[in-house]
Amino acid sequence: MGKENKEEARKNIEDFFKDLKDKTPKEIKKIKTLAMSFNIKLGDKRKKFCPKCYSTKLKFRKIKNGTKIVECENCSNLMRWKIK
Repeated sequence: MGKENKEEARKNIEDFFKDLKDKTPKEIKKIKTLAMSFNIKLGDKRKKFCPKCYSTKLKFRKIKNGTKIVECENCSNLMRWKIK
C-alpha cells in the first residue's frame, strides 16, 4: 500500500468491497486498519464481515423488537443491528 492520500485510500476501500467473498480475514483486517488510519467510515460495509474473526460467512438468525440478529458461522459471534 505504501504512502497514499485519503482519496486514494477511499478508492482502494471501495474497490476492495466490490468482491468481498473471495477475500481472506487477513486482507479484511488490513483494509479495516487502512480505513481507521485515514478516519474513513465504513458505514454499511462493516456489516459484511464479523468484527471478531473478520470472516464473511454470516448467517441470518432472526428479527426481534426491531433488531436483526446475525451469527458468524466461523466463530458463532452474535451481532445485533437495528433495523431502520
